[in-house]
Amino acid sequence: MSSASASQRHAGKGPGPVVLEAVLERITYANEETGYTVARVATEKSGDELLTVVGALLGAQVGESLRLTGRWRSHPKYGRQFEVESYTTVLPATVQGIRRYLGSGMIKGIGPVMADRMVEHFGTDILRIIEEEPDRLVEVPGLGPKRMKRIADAWEEQKAIKEVMVFLQGVGVSTSLAVRIYKQYGDAAIDTVRREPYRLAADVWGIGFKTADTIAQAVGIPHDSPERIKAGLRYTLSEAADDGHVYLPEPNLVTAAEKILGVPRELIGPALDELAAEEEGVVREPVPGTAEGAGTVPAVYLPPFHRAERSLARGLRELLDAPHDRLNAFADVDWDRALAWLRRRTGADLAPEQEEAVRLALTSKVAVLTGGPGCGKSFTVRSIVELAAAKKARIVLVAPTGRAAKRLAELTGHEAATVHRLLQLQPGGDPKYDLDNPLDADLVVVDESSMVDLILANKLVRAIPRGAHLLLVGDVDQLPSVGAGEVLADLLNAEVIPRVRLTRIFRQAQQSGIVVNAHRVNAGEPPHTRGYPDFFLFPCDDPEETAELTVDVVANRIPRKFGLDPRRDVQVLTPMHRGAAGAGTLNTLLQEALTPHREGQPERRYGGRVYRPGDKVTQLRNNYDKGEAGVFNGTVGVVTKVSPEEHTLTVRTDEDEDIEYGFDELDEITHAYAITIHRSQGSEYPAVVIPLTTGAWMMLRRNLLYTGITRAKKLVVLVGSRRALAAAVRTPGAGRRHTALAHRLAALA
Repeated sequence: MSSASASQRHAGKGPGPVVLEAVLERITYANEETGYTVARVATEKSGDELLTVVGALLGAQVGESLRLTGRWRSHPKYGRQFEVESYTTVLPATVQGIRRYLGSGMIKGIGPVMADRMVEHFGTDILRIIEEEPDRLVEVPGLGPKRMKRIADAWEEQKAIKEVMVFLQGVGVSTSLAVRIYKQYGDAAIDTVRREPYRLAADVWGIGFKTADTIAQAVGIPHDSPERIKAGLRYTLSEAADDGHVYLPEPNLVTAAEKILGVPRELIGPALDELAAEEEGVVREPVPGTAEGAGTVPAVYLPPFHRAERSLARGLRELLDAPHDRLNAFADVDWDRALAWLRRRTGADLAPEQEEAVRLALTSKVAVLTGGPGCGKSFTVRSIVELAAAKKARIVLVAPTGRAAKRLAELTGHEAATVHRLLQLQPGGDPKYDLDNPLDADLVVVDESSMVDLILANKLVRAIPRGAHLLLVGDVDQLPSVGAGEVLADLLNAEVIPRVRLTRIFRQAQQSGIVVNAHRVNAGEPPHTRGYPDFFLFPCDDPEETAELTVDVVANRIPRKFGLDPRRDVQVLTPMHRGAAGAGTLNTLLQEALTPHREGQPERRYGGRVYRPGDKVTQLRNNYDKGEAGVFNGTVGVVTKVSPEEHTLTVRTDEDEDIEYGFDELDEITHAYAITIHRSQGSEYPAVVIPLTTGAWMMLRRNLLYTGITRAKKLVVLVGSRRALAAAVRTPGAGRRHTALAHRLAALA
């Protein structure tokens, strides 16, 4: 490593950059959003003393040998450090470097013990042996033909990925995305990136239009090319779907696309015409506007959302209009006798509006039951299930999340499943149960239905046999689904769907600060933060101090006062991801407090995050290829194992399923000590801690705070600014989403 000593001899003597060759030993800080990294490295000359390097190192892994280009600087607080301008990975040349490289888990199939054996046997020649004579690896004690082949294959794949990465780094793509691009296209990766960069946005998860656009610019695609404009229009509609809209009115689409693309408006119309003419381009259709007196608007849909909305409306109408009734035992039942039997069975009376809901669910083929906390939705559902079971009905209970399904099963004494597991979604996302192969069910009850999005609702309704009853239960005042649509609100706006809204708060619930304050917030009134044993406010105006106080509340105060486990029982819910007290920062602080680094324990860094056994994590995308029936956006679990040798990390989910992730798939998960309130929908936690800062001003809305409060079973702690709390209470929700489900249902009547 002669260049390392040369660079150190000349360090600081001139303004030009110098080269430092070093082995990456430890990453002490990494910012996921900017890529800025602080790391410790060893050089041939530094011996046991580690040097500090800072700069854009995101993607480099511990154990890699790096050729760093940059400048030595003297930091007033941290002393001498090397500022990295660029870097490349190189193969290590010393026994120590090779041992560290192989033992770090860089090559699948080699862990620290095997790395030691291989270097012991072959010395510095080991990398040449893997490259040129892999058959000789069987000479290493304990290394059989099977593992030898794995190592040789992994080495070849690493080489191919490195080639792609060198090319992609030149066009501004991060290491992690380069691995995904290689996995998607293999040897055709470089050619695809050069010729069809916008394909990446559709084919590779984690690459959106902006990344594809940066690549396209680097490979010379014209700024005003029709392909770029069409990709920008698709991206604009996709972003709108991420915000919950099923379609965009054409003028809104054109205005938003113009801003994103930076091209003259007159170029967008022809590109939109071309897209509309393509089979899987976009669908145009006039629909009634969402605002009062808006008339019709020219709606532009991405095809999957257009198909799902039409199919769901048709499916609900078919359920409503089915000529036969699988619960016809309730058509002429003696309700006085039935309710008296139920009273003896449950030991409690139903309120009049609960009685109405029970009758409706058992006599109407589609019905909606809504209401806030403490109004008796759960007891009403239990009563409906009891009566249906007494008539030997086949009952199917479902909820959108594993936690909600568990709660529904405990409440009713009947088995409950998530929608995905019930439908047994296959790789690719197609369900086992559908119109041609329906579920065996007389009554289907969907709990927490406010968070069921359009696509999932359509899959579920298509699987329900005609003649069966569907009951949707949920709180329409909570945030709508994370996915596109607001199905529950649309059904309540459709006059053809029978519904009951429970409004009376039961006396027992009136003692709960959680229930009382949820209703106060929903009515636009400030919560009472004193006088209740289950609702507290810790005032704090500074965002950084709010974050520190939040960690103290979770890690120390709640466990000490209430005996709750800070990881299992306490959930931090934030208005937003970014900011000093956002989910991103809080996850770093909470991980440090609850699952700190332990010497000798395996861990894996990915981008700005590091994963350890015991970490609480959540899934970020629907992946139909994992687990028995897929793993879905919002699924929460705990890391149980990190295997550097196998390149895998194992997560046990809330549904008690072990899911394995390759190290190149870790952008599918993120830490979940703190999550956004949006991501908490459908879940319930013993204790909820909500940090509120004025930095989250744009997100401080009534339905957001209401949703956060209603996620708690036993305890709510608000931490932060009284001004932010007041803003959240007085600011109504963000308004209706662009959907046309209610209109389609009315049109089919």
